[in-house]
Amino acid sequence: MFSVTVRDFIMIAHSLRGEVFGPAQNLHGATYTVDLEFRRAQLDANGIVIDIGLALDFLHEVLQPLKYQNLDDLAVFQGVNTTTEVIAKYIFDRMADHLRASPGVTVGEDGVQAMKVTLIESPNAWAAYEGTLGAA
Repeated sequence: MFSVTVRDFIMIAHSLRGEVFGPAQNLHGATYTVDLEFRRAQLDANGIVIDIGLALDFLHEVLQPLKYQNLDDLAVFQGVNTTTEVIAKYIFDRMADHLRASPGVTVGEDGVQAMKVTLIESPNAWAAYEGTLGAA
């Protein structure tokens, strides 16, 4: 399996519900480094997994609605504990939708087959979500 990874970051605020989160139950900020890995079994006719510039643009577009936001205030996260794992899945799903809607990008068996979204909270801790992509 071939892969290409691009990176961006987001700064957010949120609070987490549940005693397990201790002081993170209070409103706090977080800066996540976001790594997005695209995978496919065979390279395309150009010899690439996905154009890196295009992948960077797509990641930036998907992250833009989250940047500098209090996730507690966003309708999409109402009633949801915005753990790092939950945010990684949200980014994965938005990116999958974005790829499927983009002309010139093939998704599925003959294109990008899988992705992995990793949110790095610190040099010592990160969480990820990965999955396969069907054609739609």
